[in-house]
Amino acid sequence: MRALLAIVMLFGAASAFAAFDVNGITLGASEREVRQAFPSAYCQPLEWKSAAADWRCDDSRISFGGAPARVTFYLKHDKVQAFDVGFDPRDRERVIAFLKTQYGDPASERTDTITRQGKEDRKIYKAAWRDGDVAAQVTVRLGTRYARLEVARGDFAQKIYEVK
Repeated sequence: MRALLAIVMLFGAASAFAAFDVNGITLGASEREVRQAFPSAYCQPLEWKSAAADWRCDDSRISFGGAPARVTFYLKHDKVQAFDVGFDPRDRERVIAFLKTQYGDPASERTDTITRQGKEDRKIYKAAWRDGDVAAQVTVRLGTRYARLEVARGDFAQKIYEVK
């Protein structure tokens, strides 16, 4: 009975890591795996000291969901801790459709309008998925060149820019 429970827990934990990926690379992958999947990736130490990551790998010429994109993987102790995929906002619908086939329906999806006095309103589209402590979020600033998918575990987003 204990063995069965251990197996179920192991598969449950593995599915949390496998839920979100970029072209087959999931959280927990090694730099070697990143380089195999993205041969033109440039890997280097992080430019600042951070508790969240110590290394990064960037590739500016990938295809993600059929759209041209760029990716940054953040690694700590040779394990991917987070990744972020940038794409053209005009490809939003294609990328979101792809993510829905990969990750399922988002836990939340909305377009926020930010009213700015004396300036044009800004619209921001957001879609978010969650699997345990791993979160994926797409943010698209409509009418700009900013569109990103960010995937990370826990409080990575806060810790990455905390300088040690």
